[in-house]
Amino acid sequence: MKRRDLIYYLRTHGCEFLREGGNHTIYVNRMVQKVSAIPRHKEINELLVRKICRDLETPAP
Repeated sequence: MKRRDLIYYLRTHGCEFLREGGNHTIYVNRMVQKVSAIPRHKEINELLVRKICRDLETPAP
């Protein structure tokens, strides 16, 4: 999955940008108080996409 598509998907499900890390972007789901890091790669593996969604408690795409 493309990184920009994942970020768009997370934003539509209530997640928002928190901060920039060294090699990752940190997103937070404030409704459930969960945080996850998204790597800065053009393509993100489907297994990692599912883990990020599980960490943020959003449905998997």
